[in-house]
Amino acid sequence: MRVVGIRSLNSRLSHYVRLAASGETVLVSDHDRVVAELRPPAETRSPILADAVLAEAVRQGWLTPPAVATGGAPPVAEPVAPLRDLLDELESDRSDR
Repeated sequence: MRVVGIRSLNSRLSHYVRLAASGETVLVSDHDRVVAELRPPAETRSPILADAVLAEAVRQGWLTPPAVATGGAPPVAEPVAPLRDLLDELESDRSDR
């Protein structure tokens, strides 16, 4: 475990990030007070950023996962009416103005 001041962290951030990636915890201090920790991700954290962000949102309660997993692609939306019929109806509605 290492302790680093904010100024030193700012000037050598990539070095300390590499230390954390290799498994070391880096404590960040400000005026001899620990204000943050830079550490490797938890074993349960996904290495893919999008998955990790979604998992964190679920843990925080911002998102609710689906009650039933469908396991496939979302259903394909069927057209309501042919495009020509929709355009004709739109033109009809606009002609009243």
